This record gives sequence, structure tokens and C-alpha cells, in this order.
Amino acid sequence: VMGIGAPSLYAAFGDKRALFEEVVLEYGKRYGSFGDRALAEEPTARAAVERMLREAAVEYTAPGRPHGCLVIHAATNCTSAEVEESLRDRRNANIAVFESRIRADVAAGELPADTDAAALARHAGAMIQGMSQQARDGASREELEALAEIAMAIWPRT
Repeated sequence: VMGIGAPSLYAAFGDKRALFEEVVLEYGKRYGSFGDRALAEEPTARAAVERMLREAAVEYTAPGRPHGCLVIHAATNCTSAEVEESLRDRRNANIAVFESRIRADVAAGELPADTDAAALARHAGAMIQGMSQQARDGASREELEALAEIAMAIWPRT
């Protein structure tokens, strides 16, 4: 499709893994930055996760491109353990950021002191990942938005 031969690709990127890592970085800048923006711009973990889930519903179902998220789905049935590990590390890093924000909100009194930050962060990660799979399976934006609403209903309140 692009008319670029393997020797040119290897000269530019070194190997398939380096090319894939570059693709993932570019994809993140172009399509995946909504999560980073939500975490940076929203005042609480709850607001950030809610915004992220709602924006995921839009991004994951956008017309003109494959539905879902490359970082979530690229390693499905992957034969490269290195690529699988790299993507898993990215997903787990996101969950760690959620947990850090939740812990900060607990310390600030925004969430109850007995909030299980690790479980709530993992729930947020599972929702993002699940919404991606649902989008790939044909769920509409509205259906994903309904999932986001239900996901936020379990968040503890002070």
C-alpha cells in the first residue's frame, strides 16, 4: 500500500519491534491522548475517569478508523513476548496513574478514607479495556456511554 520495501523500513526503524513502538507512540499522540488530558485537566480522580470513559466512548467508535484501542488490542494473539510485555506495561502504567490520583483524592478528603484505591483504579482500567473490546464487537457510542455511566455509579462519595 505504501510502496516501501522491508529494507527501507529496517533502515529507518531497525526492526519490526522498533517500528511497532513508533506506531504505538504516534497512535497515542493522535488518538490516545484524551486520557492524559483528562487526568491533567480535571480536579479529581472521579472527574478525570468519568471524562476519560466518556471520551473513550467517542474515540473508540469514531467513524473512518478501526474501533477500539490499539494498545489494548494489538497484543491479542501476539507471537512476540516483547511486544505483549510492552503493551501490558503501558496498560498497567495507566492503572498506576489512576491509583495515584485516587490515593491523592483520599488524602485530600475527596474520597472516603476507606476507599480501596487499587481496586477502584483496576476497575477504571477494566472499564476502559472492556469498552474498547465492546467497540470492536460493534457497540455504539451510546452503548459505551451507558457503560461509562454505570461504571461511575460505583464510585464512592464523601
